[in-house]
Amino acid sequence: MDKNRCKWCVGIPIYEAYHDHEWGVPVYDDQKLFEFLILETFQAGLSWITILKKRENFRAAFDQFDYQKIALYNERKIEALLQDTGIIRNQLKIRATITNAIAFMEVQKEFGSFSKYIWQFTDGKPIINHPQTMRDITSTTPLSDAISKDLKKRGFKFVGSTVVYANMQATGMVDDHVADCWKRTS
Repeated sequence: MDKNRCKWCVGIPIYEAYHDHEWGVPVYDDQKLFEFLILETFQAGLSWITILKKRENFRAAFDQFDYQKIALYNERKIEALLQDTGIIRNQLKIRATITNAIAFMEVQKEFGSFSKYIWQFTDGKPIINHPQTMRDITSTTPLSDAISKDLKKRGFKFVGSTVVYANMQATGMVDDHVADCWKRTS
């Protein structure tokens, strides 16, 4: 018997697997949080399925999302990434990834981990929303506005409120599974 899922993923195996195993699951690991932040950065203006299909290519191209290595990328590495047809070859987003790696490590220095920093906005617990249908899910909230503003103040790029809210959903800071979805937590 097939499971009821949020409508955005139904019928597309890669989406269903992502929905069932990752979307909305709380992430507290800095490495994984950085991966999602970068994937959301590249997703800006594109569809999420495009990013999911290229996810393994991104991992290979960006040293498994090792922010310490990415922070040291030079012009030669940027040029190589711009030639890599397996990823989104947007120079601004590639450069933003390097900038974000540096800012990410600065946050770690200040807070002990990026996880402590980002989860402070929700008191360390997921926000459980109760959308009945997909129409009830917004693309931004006052909280995503505030987080976006704070990230930008800290030097992060491509972290508008919509990107931040999508990241909050992806990393389980927000549970937006619809009422009849099998992943609904309450």
